[in-house]
Amino acid sequence: MGATLEKALLALRILRKLTVHGFKKPHESADTLHFLNMVFDRAKTMLECRKSLRIRGPNLVELCEKSIIHLTKVLLAVLEHHPFSYVDMIQPSLEFSVFYVFTPTGESLLFERFIIQCLNLIKGILLCAEYKPAKVVEETKELGTLRAHEIKMAFFTADTLTEICRKLVTHYFLLTYDDLELWDSDPESFATDEGGESWKYSLRPCTESLFLALFHEFRVTLSPVLLEMIQSNHALVSPSDLNAILRKDAVYNAVGLAAFDLYDEVNFDQWFSTTLTQELKMKGGNYRVIRRRVAWLIGQWTGVKLSSELRPALYAVTLPLLQGDEDMAVRLTASNTLKLAVDDFEFNTDQFLPFLEPSFALLFALLKEAHECDTKMHVLYVLSFIVERVGFAIRPYSGSLIQYLPLLWEESAEHNMLRCAIVSTLVHLVKALGAVSESLSPFLLPVIQLSTDVQQACHVYLLEDGLELWLAVLENSSSMSHDLLQLFRNMPPLLEYSSENLRTCFYIIQANILLSPEEFLNVYGEVIVRSCNDMLSDMRSEGIVMTMRLVEMCLRAAPNVATELVILKVAQGLGETQEIVLNKILDVWLDKMALVTQLERRKLLGLALASLLTAQSSAVLERFCGVLLNVTEALNDVMKTDDMGIQIDSLLLTEHSSPGQDDDVDYETEHDHRRKQLAVSDPVHTIALRDYFQAQMLELQNQVGAAQFEQLMQTVDIETLEQVREYVVL
Repeated sequence: MGATLEKALLALRILRKLTVHGFKKPHESADTLHFLNMVFDRAKTMLECRKSLRIRGPNLVELCEKSIIHLTKVLLAVLEHHPFSYVDMIQPSLEFSVFYVFTPTGESLLFERFIIQCLNLIKGILLCAEYKPAKVVEETKELGTLRAHEIKMAFFTADTLTEICRKLVTHYFLLTYDDLELWDSDPESFATDEGGESWKYSLRPCTESLFLALFHEFRVTLSPVLLEMIQSNHALVSPSDLNAILRKDAVYNAVGLAAFDLYDEVNFDQWFSTTLTQELKMKGGNYRVIRRRVAWLIGQWTGVKLSSELRPALYAVTLPLLQGDEDMAVRLTASNTLKLAVDDFEFNTDQFLPFLEPSFALLFALLKEAHECDTKMHVLYVLSFIVERVGFAIRPYSGSLIQYLPLLWEESAEHNMLRCAIVSTLVHLVKALGAVSESLSPFLLPVIQLSTDVQQACHVYLLEDGLELWLAVLENSSSMSHDLLQLFRNMPPLLEYSSENLRTCFYIIQANILLSPEEFLNVYGEVIVRSCNDMLSDMRSEGIVMTMRLVEMCLRAAPNVATELVILKVAQGLGETQEIVLNKILDVWLDKMALVTQLERRKLLGLALASLLTAQSSAVLERFCGVLLNVTEALNDVMKTDDMGIQIDSLLLTEHSSPGQDDDVDYETEHDHRRKQLAVSDPVHTIALRDYFQAQMLELQNQVGAAQFEQLMQTVDIETLEQVREYVVL
C-alpha cells in the first residue's frame, strides 16, 4: 500500500505542475476542470483513509497526510496563479474548508498541517485582488470579479461569519497544553514573535492572519460579535481558574489584532485606566498569562488609540513587568510594548524622561539575563530605539551598556544578526554621546574595520550598519587619529562593490575631508579622484551630481591640494596639456554660465572668472570679452540696493547672518560645526564681487601695461562695456 501511495503522490505532483503551468486558462480545459473537482472528493476519501490507517503504522499515515496536503496545494496554486479560472471553485473550496475546520463533524478528521492549508485557502479567496470589486460594485468591469464577489457575499452570511469568528477566538486562539509547557521550559522561544510568512506553516499565525482578513472584510458584521465577547469576559477572573484565564487571553488577542478596525467601537483609554491596569497588578501562577496578554494588547493599541495624557501611566505600569522577579515571557512582551510606545508618532520625550533611568536599567538587566541570541537582539533593538528617541538625555545612564557591548560583540562572533543589532545600537549611542564617544574608539574602530571589509564574509550582514557607524564616528570626532585615517583603506573596494551604499560612502568621504582636509587628501586624494573619474561613465545624472559635489567639497576644504589633483586628473584623462584643458573648460564655462540659476553658484563662477584675469594666461585674455560679460551678468544678479540707497553684495555675510541656515539651528555634532565654519569662510560670503572685480581689473592693467590693456578693452562690445562701467572704474 505504501508503494501505491508514493506513486499516487508523484502523479499528483505532476498533475499540479501541469495544471498550474501547462495552461494559460485552465478553466477552458474540460480535463483540468474535472481534475480540480475531483480534488475535493479525493481529499475527503484520503481523510477517512488516514483515520483508518492509524493502526497500520506511522509511515502510511505520513504518506496519506502528504497526499492530502498536496491536494490542497493544487487548489492554492491555481487560486494564486489563475484566479479567474478558480471562480467556479470558490464555493466548493469554502464549503470544504469551513466544514472541516469549523464544524464538529469535520473535527475528528483534522491534523494541524491540513487545518493550516484550509485556513490559508479561505484567506486566499478573501484577499484575492481579482475578486475585489470597485468601491461602487456596479462599476466593476470584469465579470469574473463580480461573480467571485457575489459567491463570497452569498457564502459569508452573518450566521456563518459569527460561527467562524467564535470558533477562531474560543478554540483556535486558546493557548494549548503544549504552549504552556513550552512557556515553562523555554520562555524565550515562547515569547519570540513569529514574523515573516510563518502564517503559511504555523497554526497560530495562520489563524490570526485569517481572523484579521475576515474582520477587515466584514467589520460591520463581526464588530458586535467581538464586543459581546469582550463584555462577557470583562470581569476579573480568579488566578486559579485557568480556563477563564485562557478564554480572556484569546479574546484580548482578538481585540489586539483588530485594533484598527475597532477604533470607533472601544473606549481604550477607559479600559486601560480601569480593568487592564488592575489585571497587570494581579499575581498568581496562572495570571502571568493575563499580564503578558494585557502588556501585548496595550502595545497593539498604543499607536491606534491611547491618549497622550495616559502615556506616563503606560510607562508606569510597564516598569513592574520588566522587573527581574517577573516571568521571562512577560518581561520580553513588556519590552516590546515599551518599544512600540517609544517608537510611536506621538512619543513625547519630556513625558518619558522620569522613567528613562529605571527603564534603561531594567532592559539592560533583561539583555544580560537572556540566553538566546534572538532574544538579546530583540532587547537590544528596544534599547537602541530608546537611545535614538531620547538622544543626549541617555548620557548619564549609558555607561553599563557601553561596558557590556564589547563583551557581547566577542560572544556573538557566530551570530551575524545579533552583531547587526549591536552595530545599529552603537550608531545611536555615538550620535547620543556626541564628542564624548571618542573615548570608545578602541572598540568602535575595529568594529567598523570588520563590518566594512569586503574580504570578510560577515560584511554581507554588517556593511550597511557599519557604514552608518563609520559616518557617525567621523561626524562626532574632534580630530583625525591615525587609526581613523587608516580605516579609509576599506573605502576603494566599497566604491567599486555596490551602488546601494554609494551615497553613504560619499558622506563618509566628505566627513573625512572636513575633519582633516590636507592630511586626508595628501594620503587618499589621488585614490578619491581616480575612483570618482572611473565611476562617472556608469552613473545616472543623480550620481554625477553627487560626485561633482564631492569634488567641490575637496576644492573648498583644501584648495591647494585638491586643485592640483583635479587639474592633473582632467588633463591626464583628456591626454592634453593643462593649457589646452583650460581652453576647453573656458569655452564651456562662458557658453553655459547663463544657465546657472543658483545665486551662490553664479557669484562663485563670477569670482573665479575675475581671478583668472590676472593668471597671465593667453587662453583667458583671448576670451576677455566673454569673461567680462559673464562677470557683469553675475554682478547684475548679486547686487541689490539697501535701505540707504547704496548698492551692496547681497551674499556677503554680516556679523549676525549665517549662510543658508535658520537662526534657531542647533549644531549638534562636531561635523556640523565644521560645515558651518566652511560655509562662513566661503569666498562667496566673504568677498565682495564688485570690489574684487575692480581690484583684478587694476591688477591686470598693471600687469600688461596701459597700451595692451587698451587693446583688450577694444575687443569688448559697447553694451558689455557699458555694463562693466556700472560697477568698476576703468
